[in-house]
Amino acid sequence: MRKIPALGLSLSMAIFLSSCSPSQTKGYLVIAGTTTESVKKKFVELANRTGDGKIVVFPMASSNWDNWRTPSVIEARTEAWKELGAREVEHHILTREQALDKENTKILDGVNAVWFWGGSQVRLADVLVGTPIHQRILEIYKNGGVIGGSSAGSQVMSEIMITGQQRTEIKPYDDPNERISRLKRALFRFETIEADNVIPAPGFGFIKSAMIDTHSVKMKRYTRLISIVADNPQLLGIGIDDKTAIIVKPDDTFEVAGERSVIVFDASGATVHIDSDHAISAYNVTMHILKAGDWFDLKAKRVMGPK
Repeated sequence: MRKIPALGLSLSMAIFLSSCSPSQTKGYLVIAGTTTESVKKKFVELANRTGDGKIVVFPMASSNWDNWRTPSVIEARTEAWKELGAREVEHHILTREQALDKENTKILDGVNAVWFWGGSQVRLADVLVGTPIHQRILEIYKNGGVIGGSSAGSQVMSEIMITGQQRTEIKPYDDPNERISRLKRALFRFETIEADNVIPAPGFGFIKSAMIDTHSVKMKRYTRLISIVADNPQLLGIGIDDKTAIIVKPDDTFEVAGERSVIVFDASGATVHIDSDHAISAYNVTMHILKAGDWFDLKAKRVMGPK
């Protein structure tokens, strides 16, 4: 059985993203599965190089906002950034109402670097997408700033965001423990490759040519990435594993950094057949496996090899 209706990009949201997204990106993106000290240090170096080095961290993806409001937690997080070379760091926890207030864009005055903490990408997008804060962050990127994030903070980077939700209902089990296990596998690993199952939503729109997924190898998320690429063959599917990141340059090329792998699925030259029951057959789908030091061209959709 399936849940209806489907969730996708609304026309109004698409118009918003087109109107405020940069026509020519000039900044950098640091998109991580999970971060390592070296990845965060690279982000700090870019922040110091592209401007005054003032970093704003948005942790709204986290499920524990109260913890983030604790002064000792904020102090520890701030100190951790400064130990990596950050010159100035601020943490801001916003509600949707606060993000909609244009006055609050002042928190981004003098900022040239923004970092999104992990947690739930849906929670983060619900607060920021389509707001004046969102538009101001896009302007920072357009003007040469650096935007970064990890886990859920990376999945929101693309214009079409993978929510982590699916439409196929989970068959209940008599054993509650087995049912919980089944739910976890379905939500975080997805058990089938099928069309119209992975639920998308509007993301931040820093990347328009690809969809981003994280923990792709560790949590075996290839099925949902392959499924949504088959649904949207014009877009690349980029899966970034833990302790790994891609550094997207102003010319729309990216370098892989970190300890593990990045997987790229390209169905733009494939023949895709979708049956009435949503079963997929796809011929000539290209898959690339990249490691630290490898480069990829998002415009040309080709591997550039190590530089």
